[in-house]
Amino acid sequence: MAKRDYYEILGLAQNASEAELKKAYRRMAMKYHPDRNPDDKKAEDNFKECKEAYEILSNPRKRAAYDQFGHAGVDPSRGGEPGFGGGGGFGGDIFDEMFSNIFGGGMRGGNAHNVRRGADLRYELTIGLEEAVGGATKKIQFPAPTRCRDCDGSGVKSGKEPQNCKTCGGRGQVRIQQGFFSIQQTCPHCRGQGKIITDPCDTCGGQGRVREKKTISVDIPPGIDNGNRIRLAGEGEPGSKNGPPGDLYVDIRIREHPIFTRDGTTLYCDVPISFATATLGGDLEVPTLQDRVNLKIPPETQSGKVFRLRGKGVTSIQSRMVGDLHCRVTIETPVNLGKKQKELLRAFDESMRDGGKKHSPKASSWLDGVKKFFEDIKI
Repeated sequence: MAKRDYYEILGLAQNASEAELKKAYRRMAMKYHPDRNPDDKKAEDNFKECKEAYEILSNPRKRAAYDQFGHAGVDPSRGGEPGFGGGGGFGGDIFDEMFSNIFGGGMRGGNAHNVRRGADLRYELTIGLEEAVGGATKKIQFPAPTRCRDCDGSGVKSGKEPQNCKTCGGRGQVRIQQGFFSIQQTCPHCRGQGKIITDPCDTCGGQGRVREKKTISVDIPPGIDNGNRIRLAGEGEPGSKNGPPGDLYVDIRIREHPIFTRDGTTLYCDVPISFATATLGGDLEVPTLQDRVNLKIPPETQSGKVFRLRGKGVTSIQSRMVGDLHCRVTIETPVNLGKKQKELLRAFDESMRDGGKKHSPKASSWLDGVKKFFEDIKI
Protein backbone atom coordinates (compact mmCIF):
# COMPACT_ATOMS: atom_id res chain seq x y z
CA MET A 1 0.00 0.00 0.00
CA ALA A 2 1.33 3.45 -0.96
CA LYS A 3 2.56 5.63 1.87
CA ARG A 4 0.60 8.74 2.77
CA ASP A 5 2.12 12.17 2.38
CA TYR A 6 4.07 13.08 5.53
CA TYR A 7 2.67 16.63 5.58
CA GLU A 8 -0.87 15.28 5.26
CA ILE A 9 -0.27 12.86 8.18
CA LEU A 10 0.67 15.75 10.48
CA GLY A 11 -1.94 18.11 9.03
CA LEU A 12 0.64 20.64 7.85
CA ALA A 13 1.36 22.72 4.78
CA GLN A 14 4.66 22.07 3.02
CA ASN A 15 6.05 25.44 4.15
CA ALA A 16 5.32 24.73 7.84
CA SER A 17 7.91 26.06 10.28
CA GLU A 18 9.90 23.93 12.71
CA ALA A 19 7.74 25.17 15.59
CA GLU A 20 4.56 24.23 13.74
CA LEU A 21 6.04 20.81 12.98
CA LYS A 22 6.83 20.13 16.64
CA LYS A 23 3.44 21.33 17.79
CA ALA A 24 1.60 19.17 15.26
CA TYR A 25 3.64 16.09 16.15
CA ARG A 26 3.03 16.52 19.88
CA ARG A 27 -0.69 16.87 19.28
CA MET A 28 -0.91 13.80 17.03
CA ALA A 29 1.36 11.71 19.27
CA MET A 30 -0.80 12.41 22.31
CA LYS A 31 -3.93 11.58 20.35
CA TYR A 32 -2.70 8.21 19.05
CA HIS A 33 -0.29 7.11 21.79
CA PRO A 34 -0.76 3.38 22.59
CA ASP A 35 -1.04 4.15 26.31
CA ARG A 36 -4.10 6.26 25.62
CA ASN A 37 -5.52 3.81 23.08
CA PRO A 38 -4.97 0.30 24.47
CA ASP A 39 -5.79 -2.59 22.13
CA ASP A 40 -6.46 -0.14 19.28
CA LYS A 41 -4.46 -1.37 16.28
CA LYS A 42 -5.49 1.57 14.10
CA ALA A 43 -4.34 4.10 16.69
CA GLU A 44 -1.03 2.24 17.01
CA ASP A 45 -0.53 2.36 13.23
CA ASN A 46 -1.38 6.07 13.20
CA PHE A 47 1.13 6.67 16.00
CA LYS A 48 3.89 4.91 14.05
CA GLU A 49 2.94 6.85 10.94
CA CYS A 50 3.17 10.18 12.81
CA LYS A 51 6.51 9.21 14.32
CA GLU A 52 7.95 8.30 10.94
CA ALA A 53 6.69 11.55 9.39
CA TYR A 54 8.21 13.63 12.19
CA GLU A 55 11.57 11.83 12.03
CA ILE A 56 11.86 12.69 8.34
CA LEU A 57 10.52 16.26 8.41
CA SER A 58 12.42 17.29 11.56
CA ASN A 59 15.73 16.48 9.85
CA PRO A 60 16.57 19.36 7.46
CA ARG A 61 18.49 17.12 5.01
CA LYS A 62 15.83 14.42 4.96
CA ARG A 63 13.08 17.00 4.62
CA ALA A 64 14.81 18.63 1.65
CA ALA A 65 15.17 15.23 -0.01
CA TYR A 66 11.53 14.39 0.68
CA ASP A 67 10.29 17.72 -0.67
CA GLN A 68 12.22 17.15 -3.89
CA PHE A 69 11.84 13.41 -4.45
CA GLY A 70 8.93 12.32 -2.25
CA HIS A 71 9.20 8.98 -0.45
CA ALA A 72 11.83 7.80 -2.91
CA GLY A 73 14.22 10.44 -1.58
CA VAL A 74 14.16 9.04 1.97
CA ASP A 75 13.76 5.33 1.31
CA PRO A 76 16.96 3.57 2.55
CA SER A 77 16.22 0.55 0.35
CA ARG A 78 16.60 2.84 -2.66
CA GLY A 79 19.59 4.71 -1.29
CA GLY A 80 17.34 7.58 -0.41
CA GLU A 81 18.52 8.77 3.00
CA PRO A 82 20.40 12.07 2.69
CA GLY A 83 24.17 11.84 3.03
CA PHE A 84 27.22 10.87 1.04
CA GLY A 85 28.86 7.59 0.30
CA GLY A 86 27.57 4.04 -0.06
CA GLY A 87 25.04 2.66 2.44
CA GLY A 88 23.96 5.90 4.12
CA GLY A 89 23.93 8.28 1.17
CA PHE A 90 21.61 9.08 -1.67
CA GLY A 91 23.21 6.54 -3.96
CA GLY A 92 21.66 5.26 -7.17
CA ASP A 93 19.90 7.45 -9.63
CA ILE A 94 18.87 10.12 -7.12
CA PHE A 95 22.46 10.90 -6.09
CA ASP A 96 23.59 10.85 -9.72
CA GLU A 97 20.81 13.23 -10.59
CA MET A 98 21.88 15.74 -7.97
CA PHE A 99 25.51 15.55 -9.05
CA SER A 100 24.65 15.93 -12.71
CA ASN A 101 22.45 18.95 -11.95
CA ILE A 102 25.38 20.67 -10.22
CA PHE A 103 28.35 19.66 -12.37
CA GLY A 104 26.73 18.59 -15.64
CA GLY A 105 28.04 15.05 -15.23
CA GLY A 106 27.35 11.90 -13.27
CA MET A 107 28.98 9.44 -10.96
CA ARG A 108 28.68 6.38 -13.12
CA GLY A 109 29.18 7.36 -16.72
CA GLY A 110 27.13 5.83 -19.52
CA ASN A 111 23.36 6.32 -19.34
CA ALA A 112 22.75 6.06 -15.59
CA HIS A 113 23.43 9.70 -14.81
CA ASN A 114 20.84 10.84 -17.35
CA VAL A 115 17.96 9.47 -15.31
CA ARG A 116 15.89 12.50 -14.36
CA ARG A 117 12.96 12.99 -12.07
CA GLY A 118 9.98 14.49 -13.87
CA ALA A 119 8.96 18.10 -13.33
CA ASP A 120 6.31 19.03 -10.78
CA LEU A 121 2.99 20.38 -12.08
CA ARG A 122 0.57 22.89 -10.59
CA TYR A 123 -3.21 22.96 -10.93
CA GLU A 124 -5.61 25.57 -9.54
CA LEU A 125 -8.89 24.02 -8.37
CA THR A 126 -11.89 26.18 -7.49
CA ILE A 127 -14.44 24.62 -5.13
CA GLY A 128 -17.54 25.74 -3.25
CA LEU A 129 -17.59 26.58 0.46
CA GLU A 130 -19.74 23.52 1.16
CA GLU A 131 -17.12 21.27 -0.45
CA ALA A 132 -14.32 22.95 1.50
CA VAL A 133 -16.13 22.53 4.80
CA GLY A 134 -17.53 19.02 4.31
CA GLY A 135 -14.84 17.54 2.09
CA ALA A 136 -15.33 16.16 -1.41
CA THR A 137 -13.77 14.17 -4.21
CA LYS A 138 -13.22 16.14 -7.41
CA LYS A 139 -12.14 14.91 -10.82
CA ILE A 140 -9.74 17.23 -12.60
CA GLN A 141 -8.54 17.08 -16.19
CA PHE A 142 -5.48 18.82 -17.56
CA PRO A 143 -3.05 18.45 -20.47
CA ALA A 144 0.17 16.83 -19.31
CA PRO A 145 3.15 15.00 -20.81
CA THR A 146 2.80 11.25 -20.27
CA ARG A 147 5.06 8.32 -21.01
CA CYS A 148 4.65 7.07 -24.58
CA ARG A 149 2.91 3.71 -24.47
CA ASP A 150 4.21 2.54 -27.86
CA CYS A 151 7.88 2.78 -26.91
CA ASP A 152 7.45 2.69 -23.10
CA GLY A 153 9.25 6.01 -22.83
CA SER A 154 12.42 4.92 -24.63
CA GLY A 155 11.77 7.01 -27.75
CA VAL A 156 12.88 4.10 -29.98
CA LYS A 157 10.69 2.45 -32.58
CA SER A 158 9.45 -1.00 -31.59
CA GLY A 159 11.95 -3.71 -32.51
CA LYS A 160 14.83 -1.26 -32.86
CA GLU A 161 17.66 -0.35 -30.51
CA PRO A 162 19.51 2.94 -29.99
CA GLN A 163 23.06 2.99 -31.31
CA ASN A 164 26.21 3.88 -29.40
CA CYS A 165 27.24 7.46 -29.95
CA LYS A 166 30.29 7.53 -32.23
CA THR A 167 31.60 10.72 -30.63
CA CYS A 168 31.91 9.40 -27.09
CA GLY A 169 31.83 5.65 -27.78
CA GLY A 170 28.70 5.22 -25.64
CA ARG A 171 30.24 6.72 -22.50
CA GLY A 172 28.17 9.92 -22.57
CA GLN A 173 31.25 12.02 -21.87
CA VAL A 174 34.24 13.19 -23.85
CA ARG A 175 37.71 14.16 -22.67
CA ILE A 176 39.27 17.36 -23.99
CA GLN A 177 43.01 18.01 -23.69
CA GLN A 178 44.01 21.58 -22.97
CA GLY A 179 47.73 21.81 -22.57
CA PHE A 180 48.71 19.87 -19.47
CA PHE A 181 45.09 19.57 -18.36
CA SER A 182 42.50 17.02 -19.38
CA ILE A 183 38.87 18.06 -18.95
CA GLN A 184 35.94 15.65 -19.05
CA GLN A 185 32.57 17.02 -20.09
CA THR A 186 29.18 15.92 -21.39
CA CYS A 187 29.21 14.69 -24.96
CA PRO A 188 27.73 17.46 -27.17
CA HIS A 189 26.49 14.96 -29.76
CA CYS A 190 24.38 12.65 -27.62
CA ARG A 191 24.04 15.16 -24.75
CA GLY A 192 25.41 12.69 -22.26
CA GLN A 193 23.06 9.83 -23.13
CA GLY A 194 25.72 7.67 -24.73
CA LYS A 195 23.17 6.53 -27.30
CA ILE A 196 21.76 7.95 -30.49
CA ILE A 197 18.21 7.14 -31.59
CA THR A 198 18.45 6.39 -35.29
CA ASP A 199 14.92 4.91 -35.53
CA PRO A 200 12.65 7.15 -33.44
CA CYS A 201 9.21 6.06 -32.31
CA ASP A 202 6.53 7.20 -34.77
CA THR A 203 4.16 8.17 -31.97
CA CYS A 204 6.39 10.41 -29.87
CA GLY A 205 9.08 11.27 -32.43
CA GLY A 206 11.83 9.96 -30.17
CA GLN A 207 10.86 12.10 -27.18
CA GLY A 208 9.61 9.17 -25.10
CA ARG A 209 6.53 11.12 -24.07
CA VAL A 210 3.35 12.48 -25.58
CA ARG A 211 1.02 15.24 -24.46
CA GLU A 212 -2.51 14.16 -23.66
CA LYS A 213 -5.36 14.95 -21.32
CA LYS A 214 -4.97 13.40 -17.90
CA THR A 215 -7.88 12.82 -15.53
CA ILE A 216 -7.36 12.10 -11.84
CA SER A 217 -9.43 12.27 -8.64
CA VAL A 218 -8.51 14.70 -5.88
CA ASP A 219 -9.68 14.05 -2.32
CA ILE A 220 -10.56 17.35 -0.65
CA PRO A 221 -10.15 16.99 3.14
CA PRO A 222 -12.84 18.62 5.32
CA GLY A 223 -11.82 22.04 6.56
CA ILE A 224 -9.45 22.95 3.74
CA ASP A 225 -9.06 26.71 3.35
CA ASN A 226 -8.49 29.12 0.54
CA GLY A 227 -4.84 29.03 -0.56
CA ASN A 228 -4.14 25.57 0.88
CA ARG A 229 -2.23 23.14 -1.34
CA ILE A 230 -2.70 19.41 -1.87
CA ARG A 231 0.32 17.38 -3.00
CA LEU A 232 -0.32 14.33 -5.18
CA ALA A 233 2.90 12.36 -5.28
CA GLY A 234 3.89 10.90 -8.64
CA GLU A 235 1.16 12.68 -10.64
CA GLY A 236 3.49 15.17 -12.31
CA GLU A 237 5.51 14.82 -15.50
CA PRO A 238 7.18 11.46 -16.15
CA GLY A 239 10.93 11.31 -15.63
CA SER A 240 13.38 10.77 -18.47
CA LYS A 241 15.11 7.43 -18.90
CA ASN A 242 12.38 5.82 -16.76
CA GLY A 243 13.17 8.20 -13.91
CA PRO A 244 10.57 8.82 -11.19
CA PRO A 245 7.67 11.15 -12.04
CA GLY A 246 7.24 14.55 -10.47
CA ASP A 247 4.39 15.58 -8.19
CA LEU A 248 1.18 17.47 -8.85
CA TYR A 249 0.36 20.39 -6.55
CA VAL A 250 -3.30 21.36 -6.43
CA ASP A 251 -3.85 24.92 -5.19
CA ILE A 252 -7.29 25.41 -3.64
CA ARG A 253 -9.45 28.44 -4.38
CA ILE A 254 -12.87 28.79 -2.70
CA ARG A 255 -15.73 30.58 -4.44
CA GLU A 256 -17.53 33.41 -2.67
CA HIS A 257 -20.68 32.17 -0.94
CA PRO A 258 -23.99 34.08 -1.24
CA ILE A 259 -24.81 33.66 2.48
CA PHE A 260 -21.71 32.86 4.50
CA THR A 261 -18.26 34.37 4.85
CA ARG A 262 -15.41 32.46 6.46
CA ASP A 263 -12.50 33.34 8.71
CA GLY A 264 -10.55 30.20 9.59
CA THR A 265 -12.96 27.89 11.38
CA THR A 266 -15.57 30.61 12.02
CA LEU A 267 -18.50 31.34 9.73
CA TYR A 268 -20.44 34.60 9.60
CA CYS A 269 -23.81 35.49 8.12
CA ASP A 270 -26.24 38.42 8.20
CA VAL A 271 -29.85 37.59 9.10
CA PRO A 272 -32.47 40.24 8.21
CA ILE A 273 -35.42 40.45 10.61
CA SER A 274 -38.54 42.61 10.66
CA PHE A 275 -39.07 45.54 12.99
CA ALA A 276 -41.89 43.66 14.68
CA THR A 277 -39.75 40.56 15.30
CA ALA A 278 -36.92 42.67 16.70
CA THR A 279 -39.37 44.43 19.04
CA LEU A 280 -41.59 41.56 20.17
CA GLY A 281 -39.17 38.66 19.73
CA GLY A 282 -39.81 35.41 17.90
CA ASP A 283 -38.35 32.27 16.41
CA LEU A 284 -36.45 32.32 13.14
CA GLU A 285 -35.15 29.41 11.07
CA VAL A 286 -31.63 30.05 9.84
CA PRO A 287 -29.46 27.88 7.55
CA THR A 288 -26.09 26.37 8.39
CA LEU A 289 -23.79 24.42 6.10
CA GLN A 290 -24.99 21.21 7.76
CA ASP A 291 -28.72 21.76 8.36
CA ARG A 292 -31.31 24.29 9.51
CA VAL A 293 -31.50 25.50 13.10
CA ASN A 294 -34.00 27.53 15.09
CA LEU A 295 -32.73 30.92 16.25
CA LYS A 296 -34.64 32.49 19.13
CA ILE A 297 -34.83 36.28 18.87
CA PRO A 298 -35.46 37.83 22.30
CA PRO A 299 -37.73 40.91 22.61
CA GLU A 300 -36.15 44.34 22.13
CA THR A 301 -33.26 42.99 20.03
CA GLN A 302 -31.19 45.79 18.52
CA SER A 303 -29.86 45.82 14.98
CA GLY A 304 -26.33 44.42 14.81
CA LYS A 305 -26.82 41.95 17.66
CA VAL A 306 -24.68 38.82 17.07
CA PHE A 307 -25.90 35.35 18.03
CA ARG A 308 -23.34 32.56 18.32
CA LEU A 309 -24.25 29.04 17.23
CA ARG A 310 -21.63 26.70 18.68
CA GLY A 311 -20.26 23.89 16.54
CA LYS A 312 -21.91 25.12 13.34
CA GLY A 313 -18.73 26.46 11.77
CA VAL A 314 -15.81 24.73 10.06
CA THR A 315 -13.81 21.72 11.25
CA SER A 316 -10.12 22.57 11.58
CA ILE A 317 -8.00 20.60 9.13
CA GLN A 318 -5.25 20.36 11.74
CA SER A 319 -6.84 19.97 15.18
CA ARG A 320 -10.27 18.67 14.07
CA MET A 321 -11.88 21.22 16.42
CA VAL A 322 -15.14 22.69 15.10
CA GLY A 323 -15.68 26.42 14.92
CA ASP A 324 -18.89 28.45 15.41
CA LEU A 325 -21.40 30.29 13.25
CA HIS A 326 -21.99 33.96 14.11
CA CYS A 327 -25.37 35.30 12.99
CA ARG A 328 -25.67 39.09 12.97
CA VAL A 329 -29.27 40.33 12.84
CA THR A 330 -30.10 43.45 10.85
CA ILE A 331 -33.49 45.13 11.07
CA GLU A 332 -34.94 45.58 7.62
CA THR A 333 -36.76 48.86 6.92
CA PRO A 334 -40.16 48.20 5.32
CA VAL A 335 -40.55 49.35 1.68
CA ASN A 336 -43.50 49.90 -0.67
CA LEU A 337 -45.96 50.66 2.18
CA GLY A 338 -49.61 51.28 1.40
CA LYS A 339 -51.61 54.28 2.60
CA LYS A 340 -53.12 52.47 5.59
CA GLN A 341 -49.75 51.06 6.61
CA LYS A 342 -48.23 54.54 6.56
CA GLU A 343 -51.08 55.93 8.70
CA LEU A 344 -50.64 53.15 11.23
CA LEU A 345 -46.89 53.76 11.31
CA ARG A 346 -47.35 57.51 11.92
CA ALA A 347 -49.77 56.79 14.71
CA PHE A 348 -47.32 54.34 16.23
CA ASP A 349 -44.52 56.90 15.96
CA GLU A 350 -46.65 59.49 17.79
CA SER A 351 -47.30 57.02 20.59
CA MET A 352 -43.57 56.32 20.84
CA ARG A 353 -42.81 60.03 21.28
CA ASP A 354 -45.18 60.25 24.20
CA GLY A 355 -43.05 57.66 26.00
CA GLY A 356 -39.83 59.65 25.56
CA LYS A 357 -36.75 57.97 26.96
CA LYS A 358 -38.78 55.00 28.09
CA HIS A 359 -39.14 53.59 24.57
CA SER A 360 -36.03 54.96 22.85
CA PRO A 361 -33.22 55.28 25.40
CA LYS A 362 -30.41 55.32 22.81
CA ALA A 363 -32.05 57.94 20.63
CA SER A 364 -32.88 60.12 23.64
CA SER A 365 -29.35 59.82 24.95
CA TRP A 366 -27.97 60.78 21.54
CA LEU A 367 -30.25 63.82 21.30
CA ASP A 368 -29.17 64.93 24.78
CA GLY A 369 -25.56 64.65 23.66
CA VAL A 370 -26.23 66.73 20.54
CA LYS A 371 -28.00 69.38 22.62
CA LYS A 372 -25.10 69.61 25.07
CA PHE A 373 -22.63 69.81 22.17
CA PHE A 374 -24.30 72.92 20.73
CA GLU A 375 -24.64 74.48 24.16
CA ASP A 376 -20.90 74.06 24.76
CA ILE A 377 -20.18 75.75 21.44
CA LYS A 378 -22.18 78.84 22.45
CA ILE A 379 -20.14 79.15 25.63
